[in-house]
Amino acid sequence: MSIVKNLSFEWLVGIRYTRAGRRSGRNSFISFISLISMAGIALGVAALIVVLSVMNGFQKEVRDRMLSVLSHVEVFEPQGSLPDWQETARQAFKDKEVIGAAPYVSAQAIMTRNDTVRGIMVRGILPADEPQVSDVAKQIKEGSLDGLRTGEFNIVLGSELARAMGVFVGDKVTMIAPEGQVTPAGVIPRLKQFTVVGIFEAGHFEYDSSLAFIHIDDAMKMFKLPAPSGLRLKLEDMQRAPQVAEDLSRMLSGNLVIRDWSKQNRNWFAAVQTEKRMMFIILTLIIAVAAFNLVSTLVMTVTDKQADIAILRTLGASPGSIMKIFMIQGALVGLIGTAIGVGGGVLVADNIDVIVPFIEHLLHVQFLPRDVYLISELPSDLRWPDVWTIGGVSVVLAFLATLYPSWWAARVKPAEALRYE
Repeated sequence: MSIVKNLSFEWLVGIRYTRAGRRSGRNSFISFISLISMAGIALGVAALIVVLSVMNGFQKEVRDRMLSVLSHVEVFEPQGSLPDWQETARQAFKDKEVIGAAPYVSAQAIMTRNDTVRGIMVRGILPADEPQVSDVAKQIKEGSLDGLRTGEFNIVLGSELARAMGVFVGDKVTMIAPEGQVTPAGVIPRLKQFTVVGIFEAGHFEYDSSLAFIHIDDAMKMFKLPAPSGLRLKLEDMQRAPQVAEDLSRMLSGNLVIRDWSKQNRNWFAAVQTEKRMMFIILTLIIAVAAFNLVSTLVMTVTDKQADIAILRTLGASPGSIMKIFMIQGALVGLIGTAIGVGGGVLVADNIDVIVPFIEHLLHVQFLPRDVYLISELPSDLRWPDVWTIGGVSVVLAFLATLYPSWWAARVKPAEALRYE
């Protein structure tokens, strides 16, 4: 009697081999190794999902803090000033993605107070228009952004910069422009005293420690500029900034340079992407190790089931059917392990804001001390494309692990396998 070689028969035998093995000591050991392989795949998948979600969370948190100070798109002329910025803003608003625009002056200067000297980045703004392109007004800890009034030479400092200078609201600081003033006595430094009217905290050390805001009219006087340096734009969807910047380059007239936020911080974002790729490769090795365990499990199963294979062959099963049986067995282990890992990883990543504080309270430790790190809570940003990619890689590795044992099982010769039975 010949066995009908169909998929249902192969699935039934494959599933039975997956579940079998709790009677004899040898079968119990094989079953234990199979469970270890499944657990290894689940652990690797879960770890990869959680780690990538945390890295995405850090990237999103830092990016949002950067963009609370920076603009999504900057438009400026290579010469250093944009005289007709109102017309440029009017043209930019023709793009539906542009929802805010404000002029700015950008320059570097030296700030002094008593014996303290700091190099700073000065940004001249219109206080009434700045909320359209940034969140600086919401980040003021002391004072107010409205204190920047034309002609009064007031200044708003980052929190770390104010702490380094030892100043508070109402104190005076001196700003020195890099380009000196030519006089009959020679070139003398151009300096001006400013009054601190506000202190902001963006949560990003680079900007909190080096950025200062002054009124745009005062900035043009201080740095002798005929017009604002350029125009800052805010978009409806910041992720589309590169595409919008390309569209604006074709739409806006004049010799303008258009730069989106991803180009302004290209090195940082490139470093983060490299770290994510390396972390993905390193943690995928955990899944690969579990796949190697799956190879050993299937090899032991084939060795133990040689008599069964011989009987199936004598009843009419083809080598292809035998191969499919063990491929199904290994694939099931991989699929179940992947499913458990995906479920566990998604659950942990979605609740990491609850799990981490619980562990900190339980162990009386703090993973991110507030006085050392800018971010005191572990962020998480679960992205489903990452989950599907991790799950797909895990299933593929598990499937590849079944090929050699299944091929070896298909080569078993019935006569030799039954000789000593």
